[in-house]
Amino acid sequence: MGTKSIEKWQYGDFQTPFDLARKVVEVLKRNHGLSPDFVIEPTCGRGAFVLAAYEGFEDSTILGFEINTKYVSETNSSLKRISATNRVAVNEADFFTTDWGTILSRLHGYILIIGNPPWVTSSELGILNSKNLPEKSNFQNRKGIEAITGSGNFDISEWMLLQHINWLSKREGAIAFLCKYAVARKIMRQVRQYSGHRFLGHIYSIDAKAHFGASVEACLLVLTTDTGNADCGVYESLDAVEPSHIIGERDGYIVRDVTRYEKWRCLRGQDPRYIWRSGIKHDCSRVMEFEPVGNGYKNGLGEFIKCEENYIYPLLKSSDIGNGRVTSYRKVVLITQKAVGEDTSQIKELAPMTWKYLIEHREYLDKRRSAIYRNKPVFSIFGIGDYSFKQWKIAVSGFYKKLKFNLVGPLGGKTVVFDDTINFLSFDTAEEARFVYRLITSDPALEFLESMIFWDEKRPITTEILRRLSLKEVARELGELVQYQGWNETQTVRSTGQMELGVSERKSKYKASASN
Repeated sequence: MGTKSIEKWQYGDFQTPFDLARKVVEVLKRNHGLSPDFVIEPTCGRGAFVLAAYEGFEDSTILGFEINTKYVSETNSSLKRISATNRVAVNEADFFTTDWGTILSRLHGYILIIGNPPWVTSSELGILNSKNLPEKSNFQNRKGIEAITGSGNFDISEWMLLQHINWLSKREGAIAFLCKYAVARKIMRQVRQYSGHRFLGHIYSIDAKAHFGASVEACLLVLTTDTGNADCGVYESLDAVEPSHIIGERDGYIVRDVTRYEKWRCLRGQDPRYIWRSGIKHDCSRVMEFEPVGNGYKNGLGEFIKCEENYIYPLLKSSDIGNGRVTSYRKVVLITQKAVGEDTSQIKELAPMTWKYLIEHREYLDKRRSAIYRNKPVFSIFGIGDYSFKQWKIAVSGFYKKLKFNLVGPLGGKTVVFDDTINFLSFDTAEEARFVYRLITSDPALEFLESMIFWDEKRPITTEILRRLSLKEVARELGELVQYQGWNETQTVRSTGQMELGVSERKSKYKASASN
């Protein structure tokens, strides 16, 4: 990487096109009626926002600051070319060391803080040993070692935006910044928690690929000092004059679309009978996942192996579930336990070839970094239980940007298992699975779930969100409560029978041991 590229990376240097800056100023005037006394651009770069603000806010004083000496010179040259008056000034300044309190104390009236802060994270700057960082602090209220060291990864723009909010904590003004969509939502969460709901939020989607060549969900975040409920209007573009939906907090949840959520609020509730789970976690795909080849298998290391079939199960991954490929499988997985913490030494007697394979590849499994494997039986896995081995399942990918549920039955005479990127429900019978599938894929259920899902998240669909839906209430809404209760009674009888069988087996074992 060249010097220029490293410098651009460490300063998060995505210069704002002038046309985009001008569009932002138009939005602030048209949709929010802003006419500030002062406009501050704390990291003005080549001056796009300084020039757009000077042009658009004819009665405002414009103050620009920038750490890069070359950019300061370029901006001042641009202002000179348009014969700018003394109501605009651009000076060299380091955001992290500047005494902003003193500067702000000299300004009276309504302040607009505008700009495009660095699109870079603290960990990326750490890789570069960059000094372009704020002092470490626990501003995100992290726990444990990250709170002690201030070492948690965060977007620099998030930290800077919170400083701007603090600047306006006791005065009137507005903030208008280009940032990642995820950063905007984090900021709104912080505003709800700590600013006494002094700010109203507005998010305008922008095309980061077109404007910056960046493949990331981005937006214009506008915060205005006002009393309100801290809801945040989301606009489809900078041309929109009305929000397409409202982000807000309801019933303790941050929801993406409050209108839809409130419409189907009656469907919320915990459903103890149907519990969403995540798939198998083993953290060693090269050793634990195989591709069927002839009469045997090939692992991720390219080795051809043979193992007993009683520990091998068909595996479906996110790409399979996300694309509806559920009638065949491309991979299988080695399942070493039927419950978390189960003794794995029995594999040696029950499946000697499998045990030999695991011993030969133990070094890979022992290198798994996650703390969950510590002090657990050798070759342990997680995300495993009775639910993993039920014949029928309803599954949805946590990673894919669509709410696509799949009904999955046995393949090759064996129950199908999933990797840990998939969320699923499990059932004993196809009939019950089909009934629940009909509930989950109904319009009320889908609308309720989609009202809470933020599609820009890396893993938008989580078990935590899915568990907010009460299938009992969905059945009530669809007029199928009697059938739901019928399955509930069947499940109760089945569970009681299994418990009685277990008690009987334990009594028999006790009598046998007593007679000996």
